[in-house]
Amino acid sequence: MTEKHIVLEDIDPVVFYGVGNAHLQMLKALYPKLRIVARDNVVRVLGDEAQLAAFEESVERMRQHVLKFNALKEEDILDITRGKRLNDDVPDDVVCYTTNGRPIKARSANQQHLIDAYHDNDMVFAVGPAGTGKTYLSIALAVKALKEKTAKKIILSRPAVEAGEKLGFLPGDMKDKIDPYLQPLYDALEDMLPQVKLQDMMEKHVIQIAPLAFMRGRTLSDAVVILDEAQNTTPAQIRMFLTRMGWNTKMIITGDTSQIDLPRSQKSGLIEALHILTGIEGIGVVNLTQKDIVRHKLVTRIVNAYEDFDRERQAD
Repeated sequence: MTEKHIVLEDIDPVVFYGVGNAHLQMLKALYPKLRIVARDNVVRVLGDEAQLAAFEESVERMRQHVLKFNALKEEDILDITRGKRLNDDVPDDVVCYTTNGRPIKARSANQQHLIDAYHDNDMVFAVGPAGTGKTYLSIALAVKALKEKTAKKIILSRPAVEAGEKLGFLPGDMKDKIDPYLQPLYDALEDMLPQVKLQDMMEKHVIQIAPLAFMRGRTLSDAVVILDEAQNTTPAQIRMFLTRMGWNTKMIITGDTSQIDLPRSQKSGLIEALHILTGIEGIGVVNLTQKDIVRHKLVTRIVNAYEDFDRERQAD
């Protein structure tokens, strides 16, 4: 009798084991001569060496499937254990999959331009109104790079600028005050990575989320770095951020020039950077519009109404 411990790396054990351990019970039925015990992300197996080898191969194929699609069905388990070849090719238009198995891909021409610009350049500016998916798609590209090991870490940053509210009035210490500004980044990550895995990556600093001020003095290498809400940076801040770029790093800078929360006397660093850097080799600029809005249809109408209002006010 041989004993083997199989570690389910990089995946959510809950997806692998199934609801109520249904997948695990299925594996026990398919391999009746093996004693299978699972705890956390470790599967302990006891039995004949030949059967153990077949079981280990099946588990690895299942793990790879979960890693790609964040999902595992009973028919997948049956096909794998019977030696059938699964169609494990991720479609070309899919960036990655959410934790419930939904494909994330471009939903408009300009969103596809953003994906293409990311692959063709080391630095990309994605500029457009709220709801165009610029932040969500950027984080999806970063998660894909992490899964494919083309990047060793993800670094997400935002300027902590109040939209009509004051940091000082928020309860808690500095982290508690800053976290609400970073919550949209957490939300996107939680949609793409299992909670346990995300927590582990953050504890190991594989994924780092920090206010822009914390970027000073760093050199960011082997990473996908995203600066969100860049319209609220000052020229000095965005210049500092852009020059943090190290080897084997991709940078995505997102922003909406119609939602600047800086004081009226302060110039937006994003607007200045676009003026200075457009046309430089290795830097891509993607302009998203109201046609790219993928939120509730009312968001498009609201954006259009406010743009009409702004144009009328400027004309007056």
